[in-house]
Amino acid sequence: MLWWTLGAYNLVVMAAYGWDKLRARQGRRRTPERTLLWLAACLGGPGALAGMYLFRHKTQKPRFVWGVPLMALVQAAVMWWVLRTI
Repeated sequence: MLWWTLGAYNLVVMAAYGWDKLRARQGRRRTPERTLLWLAACLGGPGALAGMYLFRHKTQKPRFVWGVPLMALVQAAVMWWVLRTI
């Protein structure tokens, strides 16, 4: 059940990055960068990383270029550790 929930959440995070890219192209109100980073930090690193490169969004901003992959790596390491200790 946990894996389905994490997978669904990461799809939502990826969609949030796509939505923000669409809004940017339309010149409309955007999702704050802080919100996008928080979505990534709350176990959404893989989805954020996928959204960044799938939609080519936020790939020039250093906070995203370095921060999101680092968050995804830390989250993967924590998950590996949790699975190993169970």
